[in-house]
Amino acid sequence: MDAYEVWLRFIRFGSQRYDTADTPDADGLLFQYGTYAFEGPPVFTLDLVRQFEINDASGEHDHYRQLHCELLYELTPQLRTLGHFESWFFHDTDDELDHWADGLGRQDVWTTVRRLHPREIKVYQEHV
Repeated sequence: MDAYEVWLRFIRFGSQRYDTADTPDADGLLFQYGTYAFEGPPVFTLDLVRQFEINDASGEHDHYRQLHCELLYELTPQLRTLGHFESWFFHDTDDELDHWADGLGRQDVWTTVRRLHPREIKVYQEHV
């Protein structure tokens, strides 16, 4: 499976609606990439994130739960020139998921990463 196939599956997952709080940022998707050195030498990271707002028993915001799918690539000059980018989508806003996804699906990053194989894929969740 290449990175674009992962992206398409991420969008399919993002189209599934869940019972979330009635706030504008309760259910969001994040597409981001860049060169980072979190755990050693710099790598190019393509990170697809689904974020849910978690409320406490009284209905007040407590935290967010983020589900990540990170594709990590050995750093190449082509990847380095892509720089950093991020874009959010939130359900229950005026934006449409298909419109957001179509725009991001035309990003230059896909041309570059389609020719490469990630050195690692990480799937994890975090409390933020």
